[in-house]
Amino acid sequence: MGHAFSAIAAHDFARARGGAFLLRIEDIDGTRSRAEHVETILADLRWLGLEWDGDVLFQSARLDAYQAALDDLRERGLIYPCFCTRADIAASARAPHGPEGLVYPGTCRGLVGSDLTKPHCWRLDMGAALDTFTSSLSFTDSRFGTIAADPAAHGDVVLARKDAPASYHLAVTIDDAAQGVTDVVRGEDLLPATHVHRLLQELLGLPVPRYHHHRLLTGPDGERLAKRHGAPTLAALRETGVDGRALADALRRGEVPVGIGAAKD
Repeated sequence: MGHAFSAIAAHDFARARGGAFLLRIEDIDGTRSRAEHVETILADLRWLGLEWDGDVLFQSARLDAYQAALDDLRERGLIYPCFCTRADIAASARAPHGPEGLVYPGTCRGLVGSDLTKPHCWRLDMGAALDTFTSSLSFTDSRFGTIAADPAAHGDVVLARKDAPASYHLAVTIDDAAQGVTDVVRGEDLLPATHVHRLLQELLGLPVPRYHHHRLLTGPDGERLAKRHGAPTLAALRETGVDGRALADALRRGEVPVGIGAAKD
């Protein structure tokens, strides 16, 4: 339901301004991405009455672009290989907490002669990256105004995972620019990530879009709507004969089915 709410917000924003509503499939996670999942997404959107413009962009077809960015950052000494596991980071007494959980304590930063045949990710050297600028960074959000970017709070973020050729941070930043995105419409839970994206835009010489982080659908406990609330999937609602366009109109009004949750300002 939350995904539907976000898609409707982005679709309506574009349509109200004579813009294009773009669809991008983030399918570079080989352990989770399936063709049937893509078909379900397309069916859900059509059921809600949402039509996108142009061809669908698949991130799995964009790997060369991600690799080129990583090569550039590596040549400039701004990324380094990290061999730590999540358990290693969680067990580190030096790992502080940031906006999105534990912040990597820099264990592998500065390693020399690393064996790249071993499983590893690539992390941004946040300190080195920020040292390349002499002025502060900021971005504009329609709800929150001008925000001073604070990517340092996220620490040395992952830009290429052990099990995927690019992280969310790197892939969406590059793809937004490649698709000519002028306005990013997404949930406010992704607002912290925008601080990192703003830094990557500067490092890679990419344009800065406007941002619109909308409110979230919440469950009875006031937390972000999740499976634990027993919310049915859109596919399940389709199969039971629910009118998708009527549901979309209800979500636009801030109404959701009884027992599911409500839109939180």
